[in-house]
Amino acid sequence: MANTDTIPGISLEASDVSGQKVVNLPNVPADSTVGELIRGLVARMSLPDNVPYEARLEREGRHLNASERVSDALQTGDLLVLQPYIDAGFR
Repeated sequence: MANTDTIPGISLEASDVSGQKVVNLPNVPADSTVGELIRGLVARMSLPDNVPYEARLEREGRHLNASERVSDALQTGDLLVLQPYIDAGFR
């Protein structure tokens, strides 16, 4: 893993799906994964931790994969919306 002293952080804003809980993230480590970011946001927003969440990147209108690197998927100023993951598969 790279030395985080040399990797600049990315400034983001994140909210829950209702828009009631909004947090500013001034320095997200660029080498972290989206999954790590989501876990941190769930705790910071005091969301139920027994529910799986996914992050929607508003700029691109898509859900991010948990294994994507923050530096590859996000840009400073992006808005992420956390929403519960719903599996609507057939049984």
